[in-house]
Amino acid sequence: MDQTKCTLYSSGLKGAEETFGEAAEKRNINEVIYSFEGHKLSRDKNTVILSQEELERGDISMELASRMMSRTYYETEKIRKVLQTIFHMVNSGHQVFVIGSIQEDGSVKGGTGWAVELAKMFNRPLHVFDQPTKQWYIWKNSWVPDTPKIEYDTFVGSGTRYLSDAGRNAIEQLFIDSFGS
Repeated sequence: MDQTKCTLYSSGLKGAEETFGEAAEKRNINEVIYSFEGHKLSRDKNTVILSQEELERGDISMELASRMMSRTYYETEKIRKVLQTIFHMVNSGHQVFVIGSIQEDGSVKGGTGWAVELAKMFNRPLHVFDQPTKQWYIWKNSWVPDTPKIEYDTFVGSGTRYLSDAGRNAIEQLFIDSFGS
């Protein structure tokens, strides 16, 4: 695969998304960062600021998001915009890579979990690096151990702001396995 024809989609936040962006930039992979007015980013290269109308295209019921992720989201404007932004990331990228923590119920902890749930709904190839077990998993109606590669020219890199050394190494190894060093 020609890495210069690939595009990484993220929201440019500190931690996993910043690290995905740095790994992509090192390899001349295109990067698109979705955000909204007033959102603080750690990476701001090729940023697309979503308009209110564009954000609303990714609108979801906070009740539905809460139910799907087995947690409570309060009706706050910022969390709604974050979830709407994640919709645009997952809608743009074909393959989804997430760094986080897989919970006992199979969901992924935090807002990152919304990218996982959307990838499942959109039937995207979905890979999660579970920081506690230091292992990649692929979604096959349950989590199955995996050693993923980037195999599509559009992909999403998302995940926790609290990136461990194992998570950072997993991102770097993913890019090495996919494109070489």
